[in-house]
Amino acid sequence: MELQALLITFREVLEALLIIGIITTYLKKTNHGKFTKFVWLGAGLAVIASVGVAMLFQVVFTGFAAMGSEMYLKIGIMLVSSVLLTQMVFWMAKHSRDLKGNMEGKMKHFISTGNIVGMVIHSFLVVLREGVETVFFFAAITGGDIGAAMQGWGAITGVVIGCVVAYFFFKGTMRISLKSFFKVTGAFIILISAGLLVQAISMMQDIGLIGSVIPHLYDLTWILPEHPIDYAHFLRDTGTAPLLSGDVGIFLKALFGYSSMPSIEEVISYIGYFVAIYFLTAPKRESVKTKEEVKGGVKDLSPQAK
Repeated sequence: MELQALLITFREVLEALLIIGIITTYLKKTNHGKFTKFVWLGAGLAVIASVGVAMLFQVVFTGFAAMGSEMYLKIGIMLVSSVLLTQMVFWMAKHSRDLKGNMEGKMKHFISTGNIVGMVIHSFLVVLREGVETVFFFAAITGGDIGAAMQGWGAITGVVIGCVVAYFFFKGTMRISLKSFFKVTGAFIILISAGLLVQAISMMQDIGLIGSVIPHLYDLTWILPEHPIDYAHFLRDTGTAPLLSGDVGIFLKALFGYSSMPSIEEVISYIGYFVAIYFLTAPKRESVKTKEEVKGGVKDLSPQAK
């Protein structure tokens, strides 16, 4: 859980600070530094609003737990978080190249029209989006205990690293390729997203919400048990210890959704998710006409050809 929280918080904080940094740097370069306070005002209000969303989310989750519907909410959170994580990666991959130009263009419009409120709202929405996404992800990886994730060393470390990287990046003392950075972190985010998807499917099968054609497609308990309890049971039943500890299994389950005895639906969903990601990210191949083909086409359409 802590490593998931670290990676997610680090990326979310860095994304928000990169956008805010682009905006404030542009304002200072264009001699409009007096407006930076309004940008930070919007960002600060967004942080407060994000904490409020987390508290409201926790109240709602507690209410569902009291009604005995906690499991259904957990499944919903995991599915929504999987979609949000995937969307986050695609959004940044699409907009990272022209992010600077878009932000500067919007600020130029706000300055020229004297729309200070719009400037505050824009920075507010930018940071709030990252905050709400973080709340959903924390709920997904902790089973609804958002407070535990926010107070853990993973989230705190992620915030600190994100702030440090953003600071040195804008100071010019750290040169990193944002495109490469988002590709690497995006790959880990995709793995986490796939893990949340299969965990949601597993939970739906556990409560009988959906069935399974083959409940246990294979059994890797003898190599890597899913939990220390599974390790102890295997040792008790067979007299031999699995090759790897159950602590490794529980770590991989928390991070990537590992299962030592997955159903066929889990395996198909896991593989299918990556196949879908591949086709969505594969470069589009456009048919390029040769000069001869173009000339031939023009010739056929000419009046003389008729």
